Amino acid sequence: MSIPKIFIDGEHGTTGLLIRELLRERSDVEVVSIAPALRKDLSERKRLLNAVDLAVLCLPDDAAKESVAMISNAAVRVIDASTAHRIAPDWTFGFPELSRQQPDLIRASKHVANPGCWSTCFIALVRPLMDAGLVPADFPFTTWGVSGYSGGGRQMVEAFENADGANATTRFMAYGLKLTHKHLPEMQHYSGIKYPPVFTPSVGAFRQGMLLEVPLALWSLPVKISGQQLHDVLHDHYADCEYVSVNPYTAEPPTDLNPEAINNTNRLELFVFDNPKNQQAVLIARLDNLGKGAGRAALQNMSLMLHLA
Repeated sequence: MSIPKIFIDGEHGTTGLLIRELLRERSDVEVVSIAPALRKDLSERKRLLNAVDLAVLCLPDDAAKESVAMISNAAVRVIDASTAHRIAPDWTFGFPELSRQQPDLIRASKHVANPGCWSTCFIALVRPLMDAGLVPADFPFTTWGVSGYSGGGRQMVEAFENADGANATTRFMAYGLKLTHKHLPEMQHYSGIKYPPVFTPSVGAFRQGMLLEVPLALWSLPVKISGQQLHDVLHDHYADCEYVSVNPYTAEPPTDLNPEAINNTNRLELFVFDNPKNQQAVLIARLDNLGKGAGRAALQNMSLMLHLA
């Protein structure tokens, strides 16, 4: 059996570079690269896109759509890391832990949309609660988080780093204040909620890592729910998942949740903290925005699609 061939269209971007580096460590796939002088040559990109088993698109939305349109070989499978196809009906959402059926759907799919980092966190926390009927679909969700600046691409990296690329000069940045963040459609669609959450992300002076919080006013829910119940639903949903873990429920939360704690992994950690007296809870997700939030998640989907895992 021949080794599957992979072409990373956009391998010189942040996510593409990471995927390329991680694939160097594997002997079960062959990476096909475009010559540097031909990176903007449409005919060469088209040739490579149609000459491999799997194309991974690490491109802006419009360029990703352009690449998909250039693929005429029906045998080529695609993972798109952009937001272009995340809620498209003929694309499979690449979050294998979404449901028990999702890994098989990804294995069988020709077109897989890799989730965004923020949406991976939000969906992972909210979807199990919706499936269990603990929270009504029209609940007014809000969410806030902080990410490493590498998730914002080259311009944001330059805004945080000085000329030698070593030290952050900007300390903190709030953004998305028009409440139109590009991950909102998938956050709403795949969590199963009626309205998009009020989402106000931010960026800190660290290169990668992420925390996202979902606060819940438990007193406002039609059914009385405890923090322990919230934890148990999440724990049961992810009990058999290799890359997602739910930390033990505790009345004494840690004093410091470090967003960088699981960098350079494909792990996603979930937490539940509550104040029973005030009937309040907060759900927290932690991942590496370049790991389970981007490149390593793409490789997890690649392994499923090529039946390497």
